[in-house]
Amino acid sequence: MSALARTALRSALRTAPRRSRGFAQAVTEAESPAVKAYLQEESALIHHATETSDMWRKISYFVCLPAVAVCTIWVYNAESEHMAHLEHMRQENGGELPQPPEYDFLNRRNRPFPWGMNSLFFNPEVNKNMETE
Repeated sequence: MSALARTALRSALRTAPRRSRGFAQAVTEAESPAVKAYLQEESALIHHATETSDMWRKISYFVCLPAVAVCTIWVYNAESEHMAHLEHMRQENGGELPQPPEYDFLNRRNRPFPWGMNSLFFNPEVNKNMETE
């Protein structure tokens, strides 16, 4: 018999009793106090994990989601007031926003960006167009 066949036979003989009864059943039937203590501790850990995951699920549903909803409403109201103010300023100035003061430290460009003089987040409604200068 080859070494590989002997190893396979030995492995099959070792695991046969565990496979027939099931490993968990064999462990629970043990009379060792250390095994019983381990199983009680494992059961307590599973119970604690279940309670903790339920607590965080409740926090997510009853605290986080309402907080996100309140913040969304607050930002929507603030932005709608801002847009109303800009529209009011446009109506007062003939349909265009007034020019901001020409301070030296605003919109300073030593060299252009690879995509042009405007920022990557350029918005023509509220930002000064630097390519016209």
